[in-house]
Amino acid sequence: MQLENLNHAQRERLAFIDFSLEFFGQIARADLIQKFGTGLASCTRDLALYKELAPDNAVLMHENKRYVRSDAFRAIFEHDPESVLSSLAKGFGDGFSLPQKKSPTCFDAIRLVHPKPEIVSAIMRAIYSNSAIVCQYESLSSGTTKRELVPHAIVNNGHRWHVRAYDRKSKAFRDFVCTRFKRIELQETEPKSNELADMDSAWNTLCELQLVPHPRLGHSKAIEMDYNMTKGILQIEVRAALANYILRQWNVDCTDNATLTGDEYQLYLENKNNLVDLIDFSITPGQ
Repeated sequence: MQLENLNHAQRERLAFIDFSLEFFGQIARADLIQKFGTGLASCTRDLALYKELAPDNAVLMHENKRYVRSDAFRAIFEHDPESVLSSLAKGFGDGFSLPQKKSPTCFDAIRLVHPKPEIVSAIMRAIYSNSAIVCQYESLSSGTTKRELVPHAIVNNGHRWHVRAYDRKSKAFRDFVCTRFKRIELQETEPKSNELADMDSAWNTLCELQLVPHPRLGHSKAIEMDYNMTKGILQIEVRAALANYILRQWNVDCTDNATLTGDEYQLYLENKNNLVDLIDFSITPGQ
């Protein structure tokens, strides 16, 4: 039996068994019943199937009917670190078909900014239908304004969600914070070709950020380990339109000669000279 031959529901239950064994060290039929609402016979079949796929991963403890992680355990699903920590903090599942239950022992970051679902839904419908929107938007510089936008992506910049869109007022592609929309209406007329994502050069241009431990640090090994650097450097490829947010979120010193001295500046952008024509550095540390 191969994993790819199973249906989605079966894979989801087997992934939960795999996840529980790896991170909790045990799994029982009662855990499957509580999580998925399945019957006892179905749980027995799932555990038997898992045992067939990974015979050395778990040992049945007859006294309490629980399967315990063995020393020979090898995960049969690839568990992404970010997804693992999110699942540990919020509960295994997507929150739609499977309710999420917060963990008392693993905690995610507190988020202060929460977009309204009706705003997100309107923007996503516009993106998927290739439509423009008319909206009321609250900006720091202009207050309440009426705008016509052609959105093509929703992005989390590390602090909040924003919309990448063509703005007919400024005749340029710009970013708009999701929580600042008041009302959105979809337009029926198709956007012009110059308003579409293909024409957003900053969005479509990829650039490489070369991040190194800040030169003022006396012991940089900890930073190399934090960011899983190779030979003292972290190279990441990002869209030019998003690079400034990443540099600001991680407090990357973007001065020419690494002159920032605060303890929060643990990273330095080594290849800034190669990026000045691609990235807007106006909001990055040191600018």
